[in-house]
Amino acid sequence: MAHVHSPVLLGVLERARRLGVLGPGPVDDHVTHAERFVTALADLSPDSLVVDLGSGAGIPGLVVAEARPDLRVTLLESLERRAALLAEGIAELGWATRVSVLHDRAEDVGRDPDWRGRVDAVTARSFGPPATTAECAAPLLRIGGLLVVSEPPGGSSRWPAEGLTALGMVVAGAVGGVQVLRQAEACPDDFPRRVGLPAKRPLF
Repeated sequence: MAHVHSPVLLGVLERARRLGVLGPGPVDDHVTHAERFVTALADLSPDSLVVDLGSGAGIPGLVVAEARPDLRVTLLESLERRAALLAEGIAELGWATRVSVLHDRAEDVGRDPDWRGRVDAVTARSFGPPATTAECAAPLLRIGGLLVVSEPPGGSSRWPAEGLTALGMVVAGAVGGVQVLRQAEACPDDFPRRVGLPAKRPLF
């Protein structure tokens, strides 16, 4: 049964779409896609910490936060204008006690002791290619933590075991159109590399 979404949330996302922050197509389609992430995170315990990489308009982060008010959600966004728009949306929704915006680069956050190895799940909808996404997520995740990523049909070959092993990650399987990876061991101190390198020189 489809979740009934708050008109305020839909309004926040509609505004983002008008401003060109959310991709083309109806807001409802973006929200429906984001619900796949909610399903993949169903086993997360209350008070778990979720970081949405490159959150943009807040998809899937805001949809996860709406469906799971028991979670703490941080929307990580490197572009100042988008981060400001996310902060406005959170205030409008009244979620400031459990949802926050972090205006920073993922590579820098992954080096921050306050964040490194402390996150229960990372979500990424259109953050970047697999290698970039994995390298930016792995340092954040605790051992056993999950990375949930949008996956095109037949895309499982995009996650080679050898490349993931270097980051301490393993493929956990696909769930309804999203790929789930697990942090099997702590990410080595070599990662993430400095800002820009994960994209310029992908590990796989």
